Amino acid sequence: MPELPEVETVRRGLIPAMEGRRIFRADVRRPDLRWPFPKNMADRLTGKTIERLRRRSKYVLADLSSGETLIIHLGMSGRMLISGDQLGVFHSEHPAPEKHDHVVFDMEGGARVTFNDARRFGAMDLAETATLEDHWLIKPIGPEPLGNQFDAAYLVDRLKTKNSPIKSVLLDQRIVAGLGNIYVCEVLFRAGIHPARKAAKLSKARIESLVPIIRDVLSEAIDAGGSSLKDYRQADGELGYFQHTFRVYDQEGNPCSAVGCGSTIKRIVQSGRSSFYCPTCQR
Repeated sequence: MPELPEVETVRRGLIPAMEGRRIFRADVRRPDLRWPFPKNMADRLTGKTIERLRRRSKYVLADLSSGETLIIHLGMSGRMLISGDQLGVFHSEHPAPEKHDHVVFDMEGGARVTFNDARRFGAMDLAETATLEDHWLIKPIGPEPLGNQFDAAYLVDRLKTKNSPIKSVLLDQRIVAGLGNIYVCEVLFRAGIHPARKAAKLSKARIESLVPIIRDVLSEAIDAGGSSLKDYRQADGELGYFQHTFRVYDQEGNPCSAVGCGSTIKRIVQSGRSSFYCPTCQR
């Protein structure tokens, strides 16, 4: 599932084609994805201007001139792909519709943005912009890891009573927004923390050290266009490249990249998810 860097990369890629532009026509080609689409979604989108494209956790949010916000979740395999002429960047004709092209936005200016989702685990919803923070998808989400509300004092306070493994706690979207399996594995390796260590047992100094590491890993991944594993593509169809710098994720059996370590990357399963770590570097 795309994590924060992938969703942020998609958002940035969509801005030239969508932000500040009117939706000339919205075509909703099925009644649902993960759950039913909002009532009259195509009519509520057609003719509206996307005033702002932003991100909250793993959701792309499109604020509309109607006072509503379109909430987009990519799910496991969802893609937002651009075709047509967009400010002179893309010059190809629109491709023929594909089987899994479920929602199509024909934008003012000639660009077409297609939401393609083979597994149909993605989702879209519409909510009033003014009360968006109370929407059931958005309300439980914790602070953005790249924002000012996420700092050392906050993380120390939230982790001090958590007896779950640190890996599980950092995956909890109520604690911190947008982190997923890939980046938590990479963060814990850089921090030298074993994924099975109980969060409440970590020292204050070790917890505080996680904040800049989380910021660094996410920023590097965004700069690399995210990590392309299986289905993920950027909005222009290109792959992300952060997977080429993985130090532990999906590296089971490979030598640890730390200078002088000599150990082999191991894998354990936590709550049904694979955790990759170095048994020497991570304690």
